[in-house]
Amino acid sequence: MSGMTGRGRSSHRVSVRETRRACLLAAAWLVMSGGIALAGVAVELEAGAVTFSRNDTRIPGNTGSRFNMLDLTGTGMSPYFRLYATYDFNERHALRLTFAPLTVSGTGVFEEEVSFDGVAFAADTDTKGSYTFNTYRLTYRWLWHTSERWRSGVGMAVLIRDAQISLEQGGQRASTYDLGLVPLLHFYAAYLLNDNTSAILDMEGAWAPQGRAVDMALKVQRDFESGWHLSTGYRTLEGGADNDSTYTFAWLHYAFLQAGYTF
Repeated sequence: MSGMTGRGRSSHRVSVRETRRACLLAAAWLVMSGGIALAGVAVELEAGAVTFSRNDTRIPGNTGSRFNMLDLTGTGMSPYFRLYATYDFNERHALRLTFAPLTVSGTGVFEEEVSFDGVAFAADTDTKGSYTFNTYRLTYRWLWHTSERWRSGVGMAVLIRDAQISLEQGGQRASTYDLGLVPLLHFYAAYLLNDNTSAILDMEGAWAPQGRAVDMALKVQRDFESGWHLSTGYRTLEGGADNDSTYTFAWLHYAFLQAGYTF
């Protein structure tokens, strides 16, 4: 079935539960880094605003109705955050942990009846939609090239996907949950603009006949002698899956600030 349009009254949020989990994770990282007392451990907080330019869904992928989740959640900016912890073993090898929670929700109407996970949702009736895409990631990077101005690296990442889509209308509700493991390729490049400022490209992604994923950030970073660094930039996240059980593709755009400290 072709995509549908609707009229949405949206509200965006990062859930309290995810915020609590993030704070606990950040505390654990800080305790770990302080306890190990090793040089080269860095922690970072990324925060900013995110918006969707696409969020299409059909559940099941071969028999459900294809609809645009943005009809319910809207296209406005939503606050978000990410947490990172990186350990450099030496000048060329590093491991990075990433925690990236995201939940958006809103209320709107469908212009046509939608069948979602075997449940029919009527047209022209207030419908609440919720979209969650949390990821936990471990990245290995090998810095294969260094020069006076350039640093380039490649590697691999393992991503745990914790995703949920739900619709609620009147007394009925349907929800799908997806927990999966995704291998990704990693690429990194940094160009030194001056003694303490760099332009950085950081991306991870993968492609298969059943789906794809890419998470790419372009930022400018300023390093300080105190061990702190600040960054600002743009991130895009695009991908999805197309199979008999699930059809879902989303494209997200982020404007962000990062603050980090290297021990």
